[in-house]
Amino acid sequence: MSSQQDADKVLNAFLSHDPKSNYTFDSERDSPQSEICRANGRKDRDCIMLQMNSKRLFEAMQKHGFFCALPIDPERTYMECKPLPK
Repeated sequence: MSSQQDADKVLNAFLSHDPKSNYTFDSERDSPQSEICRANGRKDRDCIMLQMNSKRLFEAMQKHGFFCALPIDPERTYMECKPLPK
């Protein structure tokens, strides 16, 4: 199994815990890995590192039914992903 397939499985498992939650992800420029986090209340978050660059993670989140965009605050560089209504 390729590392790409492994990363997809890890992402699927992480999203399946709470598919209706909002997620954020961030990575360094040109980094092969990204951190994705799920909000669990006001200040609590679950985060994992994925072997997936930010472009591929953005595409994967869209395939999972999320709308991802930069936050309104221009000082913040992470992506926010919200589930689209079904």
